[in-house]
Amino acid sequence: MVANIFDEITRRPLQDTTVSSEERESESEPIAETGTEKENQEVIDSARTDKRLRESAQELLRLGLLEESHRPNLYRVAIAHMTALNAILEPLDLAAQADDIRGLIFIRVRKTEAEENIESQDDWSHPLVRKQRLTLEQSLLVAILRQHFVAYEQEAGTGASAAMVAVDELIPQFQLYMGDSGSEARERNRMLQLLDQLKGHGLVSEPDAHERVAIRPMIAHLANPENLQALLQELKVRLAVEDDGAQAEGAE
Repeated sequence: MVANIFDEITRRPLQDTTVSSEERESESEPIAETGTEKENQEVIDSARTDKRLRESAQELLRLGLLEESHRPNLYRVAIAHMTALNAILEPLDLAAQADDIRGLIFIRVRKTEAEENIESQDDWSHPLVRKQRLTLEQSLLVAILRQHFVAYEQEAGTGASAAMVAVDELIPQFQLYMGDSGSEARERNRMLQLLDQLKGHGLVSEPDAHERVAIRPMIAHLANPENLQALLQELKVRLAVEDDGAQAEGAE
């Protein structure tokens, strides 16, 4: 039985499987879009946001800020189209805030109506934005840097963009509130580490060849000045109490 089946197969004529050149060309050609599909794609393309504005929004979301001194082209596009930029951010419960005097645009979290009634600016939550608290040492350095920044703007004018401070100048000011560890190398390393952490928040630049850092304009919007001043006062009081305690122990 098996042999008969194979015999039957071999007796059948082979079908012609050759393909003509016309058929091959027709198979290789892409299927033309129908009029409806092409029209739909044109509608989608025409509805897209301008490419330059998309790039500005993407960079703003990536870094959290746009500085004229760092990304002048994207900054100018964003400033010229702030209404459209905020329309892009609105579904995310975010908004772009401009400080055009200092050449800065930064992201802020839109508050709900209930949150608007809360006085503290820190009372917000957002599924896409992680709230990161500064440590005591970071907050102290922010307060010191902000004092330098304010003094520079008072002298050079608001919006001047060359506020610089040397690392060696920051160390003794920091020790005034936190005390001296007794090791110059340790104090320098601590300061450089803190500056590197604040660089990630967009507050300072990388130290240059002369170990100076540029204080970036975002520091004017990071924290409430009254809160920073209260922190400095509290640290002064704490340090004075510690000094009094140390002197009392020495007298005994």
